[in-house]
Amino acid sequence: MSKLILLHASHHLTPIHTRVFTAVVGASLSTPLLHSHCRPLFSHSPSPLSLRRRLSVRAFDDSSSATKPEESTENGAVSAPEAKIDAENANATTDKDYPSGEFQFQEASLWKSFVVKLRMLFAYPWERVKKGSVLTMTLRGQITDQLKSRFSRGLSLPQICENFVKAAYDPRIAGVYLQIESLNCGWGKVEEIRRHILDFQKSGKFVVAYAPACSEKEYYLASACQEIYAPPSAYFSLFGLSVQASFVRGVLEKIGVEPQVERIGKYKSAGDQLARTTMSKENCEMLTALLDNIYGNWLDIISSTRGKKREDIEKFVNEGVYQVEKLKEEGWITSIQYDDEVTSMLKERLGVQKEEKLPLVDYRKYSKVRKWTLGLSGGKDKIAIIRASGSISRVRGSFSLPGSSIVGEQFIEKIRTIRESKRYKAAIIRIDSPGGDALASDLMWREIKLLAASKPVIASMSDVAASGGYYMAMAADAIVAENLTLTGSIGVVTGKFNLGKLYEKIGFNKEIISRGKFAEVLAAEQRPFKPEEAELFARSAQNSYKQFRDKAASSRSMTVDKMEEVAQGRVWAGKDAASRGLVDAIGGLSRAVAIAKLKANIPQDTEVGDKNLISVARHMVEIIIIIRGLRLH
Repeated sequence: MSKLILLHASHHLTPIHTRVFTAVVGASLSTPLLHSHCRPLFSHSPSPLSLRRRLSVRAFDDSSSATKPEESTENGAVSAPEAKIDAENANATTDKDYPSGEFQFQEASLWKSFVVKLRMLFAYPWERVKKGSVLTMTLRGQITDQLKSRFSRGLSLPQICENFVKAAYDPRIAGVYLQIESLNCGWGKVEEIRRHILDFQKSGKFVVAYAPACSEKEYYLASACQEIYAPPSAYFSLFGLSVQASFVRGVLEKIGVEPQVERIGKYKSAGDQLARTTMSKENCEMLTALLDNIYGNWLDIISSTRGKKREDIEKFVNEGVYQVEKLKEEGWITSIQYDDEVTSMLKERLGVQKEEKLPLVDYRKYSKVRKWTLGLSGGKDKIAIIRASGSISRVRGSFSLPGSSIVGEQFIEKIRTIRESKRYKAAIIRIDSPGGDALASDLMWREIKLLAASKPVIASMSDVAASGGYYMAMAADAIVAENLTLTGSIGVVTGKFNLGKLYEKIGFNKEIISRGKFAEVLAAEQRPFKPEEAELFARSAQNSYKQFRDKAASSRSMTVDKMEEVAQGRVWAGKDAASRGLVDAIGGLSRAVAIAKLKANIPQDTEVGDKNLISVARHMVEIIIIIRGLRLH
């Protein structure tokens, strides 16, 4: 992909003259920028000139052994004989062989209903909800895959999904009213929320959507609701999707900066933004395939929910319709109404008197309602869910914000806690990461591998699990991804900036006294690589790529040649990754839980409850939830 994230080994800010960069385990490393055509385009990638200090020259060196790749090593490196496994024979278990984890709503028995009512009588004040209430959630902006504390702002995917599950069984909740506006998250999270909207409807309760600002992603969610309303002045821009790649090589040349990039993998485009002025053929091929996957999936789902032919949906999009009246006329929305009119309609539906207010409970308050209160906690069998979101670093830096990244040291501590405890029968690693520090990725891979030797481990991937994110996942017994999870990016890119001409322009000079043939590799940014230094960079990158690829081949029971075909730095959509052996099953967290139960010999119908077990610090990303058995959807 075409956005470069500059991955750092140190977290201290650098003076402007230090310009060595590396994008070790980075995919693009940002999600491809998919936008509606009428939206302003904002890049979430760091600026190419916002660089960090003392970046490692290693492109993907695990730093733990100098053993040759073809020899067996203690840290789990693949041996050549082990890697040469026939992939078709080894991967005997396919997607259809795993349990689906599909939500099955079950009416409460008389006894359970009595117990729930009794618990509600003694519930905490903040858990009390008026009977006949409507759960309201505003889905807008960023949605994180982390858990949020009760004092944190913003939306949390786990809490959104849990609210749908609780509301389905809560006798006090009559239905759900969703206000859907511009979303800033990937398609994996959108798919997970959409699945929960559909699952909630199995309870027989209503789900109504109100969409004042709507493009493809927002409409994809709204289409799962039974009714869609929009105000007369709503912003609808269902014009299709686009992907963009920007390049700054020409700008850098004008100011005297020369990027020297070494990449392994023809699709590994992290670095193209700096080193090229146009999109490479391979990058264009990869981005086109991803765009076709996302747009094709959107057309298929919308045509199915609207009861129209795919060709008709595509024709409608190509007409550039933005008038709300036309959307209603063509059956894309239920009716044109303001928010207060929708509220009045719901009052009438629920038999609320006109002079009375519609009883509502919002997302934040309902998130405080415990599953125990609703009788949704259960058996003694426990599964640990370890959440890992953000870019990967080995240690927490002085300037990094809590919860903004996966910190290897803290993640490993949690993995060891789960491994050493006899309380947990299985573990799920929930990953939403584009990659990061190579050493941290390898160390976490090793700990996950050790955990998998003692109990079943399932990787569940959200929006993205690329490079270092996929590196973590491949240590698990099984990998579960959404249809559109950005997956793979098994490749390497590294390099440095030559600032010699820039220094001449601004009158800056730098001289170095060194000992050792390669002592100036990182220090001498005022000149280009010497031939022997360039050769070192190339060999280091190639060695790092070989380690990554060979471990991936071993983990996925493929031959190295077979893995090479799907590696090369290419990012795949989840369903394409599954067809190529990089992923075992398509689905969300509920399916990962079902597979974990299967491998841990926990009955599929065991009820589930959850309990917050370990939090490294407030708002930390590595929060562990304990699932007592069961049906977490």
